[in-house]
Amino acid sequence: MSITMNRNRDYEAEGDSGDIADVLGTPDLTPEELAAEWAADSAPPSGPIANLASSLVAAGVGVAGMVIALGLGLGTASEPRAGTWPFIISLIITVLALAQLFIGRRGGVDGEKFSPLSRMAAFGFLTLLALVWLMPVIGFEIPSLLLCFVWMKFLGGETWRAATLYSVLVVVSFYAIFILGLGTSIPHLF
Repeated sequence: MSITMNRNRDYEAEGDSGDIADVLGTPDLTPEELAAEWAADSAPPSGPIANLASSLVAAGVGVAGMVIALGLGLGTASEPRAGTWPFIISLIITVLALAQLFIGRRGGVDGEKFSPLSRMAAFGFLTLLALVWLMPVIGFEIPSLLLCFVWMKFLGGETWRAATLYSVLVVVSFYAIFILGLGTSIPHLF
């Protein structure tokens, strides 16, 4: 990182922008060489049992979503109800999971084994559940602000300033679109 920053300062001082490979401090690589470098840096494949298990879990989540959506009511095409879009999304998840289960396993491309970075996905999911739990209690503004900040700072690696600024901008944008613009009934404080 410091080499890249020093090179950027050198280019700025000389007034020469250079090409992207020079700025990033990487040599020009062919697409094949770049793909080989990425493959060397990736986690080992997970294997057929893990692929089977992940497909079954995704299918189970999709089926559970469809059952919950049916409980909310589907309505009609001209008058959709609360369960319409959750049902459609859950149906798509189920179909894709089943396709992965039966077709994708013959593709020869395995998913990656779980690594310490896999915990990041679980952490992101848990924070999303916290948002869903808190939204009816205190509105969407504070939980959404916290969720955006946590995702940008801890999952995305942004600086404190950038994470704070982007989080505020996202929540203000959502407020402007969904509360002021569309007049939706999302729970909110202001």
